[in-house]
Amino acid sequence: MHEFRYQQGELFCEGVSVEKLARRHGTPLYVYSRGTIESHFTRLNLALKPLDHMVCYAMKANSNLAVLSTLARLKAGFDIVSAGELYRVLRAGGDPSRCVFAGVGKTEDEIRFALKTGIYSFNVESEAELNRINRIGISMRKQAPVALRVNPNIEAHTHAKITTGTYENKFGIAYETIEGLYGRASRMAGIHVRGIQMHIGSQITTVAPFARAVRKMLPLVRMLRDRHQLEFFSIGGGIGIVYRPALESGRRMWWDPSRKRIRPAGAASLPLTIDLYARTLVPLLKPLGMRILLEPGRFIVGNAGILVTRVEYLKRTGRKNFVIVDAAMNDLIRPAFYDSYHQIVPLRQHPKSMAGMIKSDVVGPVCESGDYFAKDRPLVPVREGDYLSIMSAGAYGFAMASNYNTRPRPAEILVAGKTVKVGRKRETIAELVRGEAA
Repeated sequence: MHEFRYQQGELFCEGVSVEKLARRHGTPLYVYSRGTIESHFTRLNLALKPLDHMVCYAMKANSNLAVLSTLARLKAGFDIVSAGELYRVLRAGGDPSRCVFAGVGKTEDEIRFALKTGIYSFNVESEAELNRINRIGISMRKQAPVALRVNPNIEAHTHAKITTGTYENKFGIAYETIEGLYGRASRMAGIHVRGIQMHIGSQITTVAPFARAVRKMLPLVRMLRDRHQLEFFSIGGGIGIVYRPALESGRRMWWDPSRKRIRPAGAASLPLTIDLYARTLVPLLKPLGMRILLEPGRFIVGNAGILVTRVEYLKRTGRKNFVIVDAAMNDLIRPAFYDSYHQIVPLRQHPKSMAGMIKSDVVGPVCESGDYFAKDRPLVPVREGDYLSIMSAGAYGFAMASNYNTRPRPAEILVAGKTVKVGRKRETIAELVRGEAA
């Protein structure tokens, strides 16, 4: 799953000691494994080999240029949601003709920039957006390539803040109205109807929701393909990752994040793997004879990154043990935002202390009660000055970081074997006020 392993009791990223990175570059510190990113992309790409396909990395998960250039060298496509993300693709050496532009609120300037650059397709989220793209296409004397995003009204049973495929969400166009809108789009002078798209949510950990959505979409896709000569069908992203370590794997038990409990891995609810994903979906999609697009983000980078933090203080109250660290919710907001789980491990294992686990809250220095990474988590005893690794932080970690409390954002490090690359220098306090006037 990833290239973070203990060697003689010390956590390594590929061939590099994580503690040495922390001491050299300071903390909080994001560390990414290039080998893990390459492995995840390649595994998914190979599993879909029976299909004419393109894997478009959803770069909102992690848009560091070092990460993007790694994927560009693998000939990845990119799923972008802003002009800024398209600019990053270009800076990283990515191919704009392998980019799809998603998002419900594209501005006129963003549409013009994407058309000028020559992207593969816009994922259109509403009739109003389609009309705007058409007007801009005519004004630029171009036909803008589009795929209408269909909302299939499929419940993915994931977190409420990352589900996208039901009529309660802001995304996409209702399944029942899509046929008529394709008819109007096909008559627009500034539009080239190129494909059709769907996306039902994020961090989906069983294959069943994907299969239900594809099966529901197939009759519609076939009809629109034949009527409008569509080239591709994008099935979106959403492939989940393992945030918790394997539990009782010998008894085929797994942690189900949608139910927030450990459950047996029965035939109907096996935890999602790439092999299972491909075995289920390739037979459904291959008969279409269309190009299939995927837009995974978290799957590629989630387990490829960690956030390293230093223990500043230990605090005990009458009811709680607190481990106060130098990382905070502005560095990794997922626990505060989604109440998400991240495994937390020491950079150095101390075998004698492994039996004496202490229930602790791991919290940061930001002045918010929601500034925490774990609550009542059994942890090995730690001391001030020890380093901890917050695992599976490669997706929606730095990408969602902020300068709240006027805190500089962390440095980002990319490791490849024994080679270390500073993908982003740590911000300075002076940089945070640049552009402001007293």
